[in-house]
Amino acid sequence: MKFSAQLRRLAFGLIVLGFLQHTSYADWKSFWHGVHVGFHQNNNWPEPFQRADVEDVRKPFEIMKANGWRLHNTIGNHLFRPDDGALLSAGQRRLHWIATQAPASRRQVFIVKAETVEKTKARILSVQEAISAFGSDGLEPEIFVTEVSPPTVSGTWATKINREWLDHMAAPKLPDQSTTGQPGIGSSANSR
Repeated sequence: MKFSAQLRRLAFGLIVLGFLQHTSYADWKSFWHGVHVGFHQNNNWPEPFQRADVEDVRKPFEIMKANGWRLHNTIGNHLFRPDDGALLSAGQRRLHWIATQAPASRRQVFIVKAETVEKTKARILSVQEAISAFGSDGLEPEIFVTEVSPPTVSGTWATKINREWLDHMAAPKLPDQSTTGQPGIGSSANSR
């Protein structure tokens, strides 16, 4: 009887030990797997972590590019007739460039919202008709309505500024002396 109680205790102990050994073996295996992964990450450093950093740096610039294209592709109030929302010739030229010349991923037209819903619908209809008249190559631009108007000035004012700049520009003149100290082409010594 004593022998059988000892045998039962021994069998129970072996079962418990086997169970504990199996779970500790699994933890030991996952530990070494983690060591292995960490070893390879450290040897490949910084590659696994660099891609996220690159994306974080690029993200603001991608947003700026998208905003720039959005402003460039916006057809503002000055490109529509005020009474019926029809495109003016400058608006048609801008729309033609967007529909045919802009990169395919940037072919989006943004129309500035008018004072009333009817005028906005008339603008959209005018843009759609103009796009269909261009006979695009199957890549028709998407049309969006926006409230952000691009910063513009009148052509008269821009021409005035440009002409004043040209009038006050210094006349071109060749240097009198070269960088080596020799008389330059503009000096009187070479004009003989």
